[in-house]
Amino acid sequence: MILGRKKGVIGLDIGSSSIKLVELGDSKNGYRLQNIGLLPLPPEAIVDGALMDSVTIIDTIRELVTQTKTRTKDVITSVSGHSVIVKKISLPVMSEAELEESIQWEAERYIPFDINDVNLDFQIFGSSAENPEVMDVVLVAAKKDIINDYVSVITEAGLNPVIIDVDAFAIENMLGINYEIEKDETVAIANVGASITNINILKNNMTAFTRDIFKGGNQITEEIQRQLHVDYDEAERIKVGSKIDTTSQPIIQNVLREASESLALEIGNSIEFFQSTSTYEKIHRLYLSGGGAKIKDFDIILQQQIGIPVEIVNPFKKIVYDDKNFDLEYLREIGPMMAVGVGLATRKVGDR
Repeated sequence: MILGRKKGVIGLDIGSSSIKLVELGDSKNGYRLQNIGLLPLPPEAIVDGALMDSVTIIDTIRELVTQTKTRTKDVITSVSGHSVIVKKISLPVMSEAELEESIQWEAERYIPFDINDVNLDFQIFGSSAENPEVMDVVLVAAKKDIINDYVSVITEAGLNPVIIDVDAFAIENMLGINYEIEKDETVAIANVGASITNINILKNNMTAFTRDIFKGGNQITEEIQRQLHVDYDEAERIKVGSKIDTTSQPIIQNVLREASESLALEIGNSIEFFQSTSTYEKIHRLYLSGGGAKIKDFDIILQQQIGIPVEIVNPFKKIVYDDKNFDLEYLREIGPMMAVGVGLATRKVGDR
């Protein structure tokens, strides 16, 4: 009997501002950090989840593999954005094999794309609490062309893509291994990337609602560039709170506050929408991840906006690592940005 993971995998988060690599091994009580790497991408390499500059993306993946010295070839990555639909649906109770046969027909009612243009997957969550004759199913559809693009850059970089996940589910996995969430607690996760924010609401430790918002940290960077006439790199530094001359201070505070409030409002609207469509669910806490979690005071502004406690995630909270190989300060600094990568690296080849 083989216990644990038969074969190592790399979690590779190809985001619109950077590519993140995470490799985990098994430890006595969970996971051990083996490899980690992060390299920036130029602003136009990926737009709204679509890969615009494949050559740069391939070179960056190769460079990450070289830097981290990983020998592992199997990769799990994830997608989000316009080309991905996640829907929770209710269907008459049936076996997985029966659903496998009828999923095309069922999906056509819920998916706004041509069914021949998408890859479909589903997960059965068992019979509904309200009605034992129906079961809850999460249906996922991703456009084939976007999947092919991701598969292609990973293969060209000399690696072997084995699973394509969805960002929102990867974050859920990361949360599951690091945080104790009571079964009756409903919690939200906001993963604020550069151009897309993934919202995932978990009820009974299961996805109850997901939504991608096409706003992220880039809008704030662009606003700083516009108002202060600085370049992209300088605006990025200002956004996370680097020192600036005192004359610009009030302008910067204003820009940051307004842009942060606008993003916080979008996240709040998604949460309100969920609460209005479900039998009133009180959300106990919102976990914040992604590069946007590092925007100066964003967690405070978000908490004021939504009236729910906000906690910035630490995806390495329960992962053991050797402090001779990994610097605690560095892990703390990049932590929120590595949440998807950590979630992907916990998957096993052959997982559903």
